[in-house]
Amino acid sequence: MKRVTELTPRGALIGLHIGALMFGLSGIFGKLILAGPLAIVFGRALFGSLSLAAVFAGHLRQQKRPTLKQAAMLLGGGVLLCTHWLTFFLAVKVGNVAVATLGFASFPAFTVLLEGLLFRERIRRGEYLVVALVCIGLVMVTPTLDLRDGATAGLLWGTLSGLLFALLSLANRVSVRGIDPIHAALCQNLTIIACLLPLVLLDLPSVRGMDWLWLVALGVLCTGVAHSLFVASLRLIKARTAAVIFALEPVYGIAFATVLFGEEPSLRMLAGGVLIIFATFLSARGSH
Repeated sequence: MKRVTELTPRGALIGLHIGALMFGLSGIFGKLILAGPLAIVFGRALFGSLSLAAVFAGHLRQQKRPTLKQAAMLLGGGVLLCTHWLTFFLAVKVGNVAVATLGFASFPAFTVLLEGLLFRERIRRGEYLVVALVCIGLVMVTPTLDLRDGATAGLLWGTLSGLLFALLSLANRVSVRGIDPIHAALCQNLTIIACLLPLVLLDLPSVRGMDWLWLVALGVLCTGVAHSLFVASLRLIKARTAAVIFALEPVYGIAFATVLFGEEPSLRMLAGGVLIIFATFLSARGSH
């Protein structure tokens, strides 16, 4: 991987698209791995931490240690990240990649509402439009109102994952201020490892060899590589541009699920998905 200083603006733009693609592959790996969500999240955090530590070892040694307050907030952020990943992979397991990804894509609407509630920030007219589009899109994506239906349950778990991600984003807005983003990501992943190790220790020997291969790919590509490209590209690309590109994450995930697993969404689901993704674009452009 090129050093950040060697990246050109064009290379940074390509890197952002690759990063969005890597994040979009999370659901694909979740579908390929037969192990349960606990093992998937533990493996992702484990191999993600190893890849981040390996690539940025020298950089991390130069960083100041977080204060006790910052460490406590990073710990809380790690717990939120853990529950976000658990609910997302549970959505993939009980539903499919498309509904899990579209449910997660609702997070801009939750972010708008939570910012107004927690930070007393005034909600602008365009942000109300984002919330409305997401709500309409989720109604259109919902297959049935029967919770016993796997796709409906998957959409609900995916939407909960989006809510948790919105909470994580707002928590990071306060907790990681002044902390290097790679350092923060590594601390949060290590928190996940510490939380889940007692729960998965006895089950790890029964994880298939092929699942370990997918877990390595999930951790390295969807956490290590994706996060590194995102942070590196922000040095040369405007945050607004980066946010819009990362709004393509559901598109990449659904496209791969269609090709690999034959998960062809209905026209109604596609229309709802378009509304949700469009709302994500609006939110990304308006938030910067």
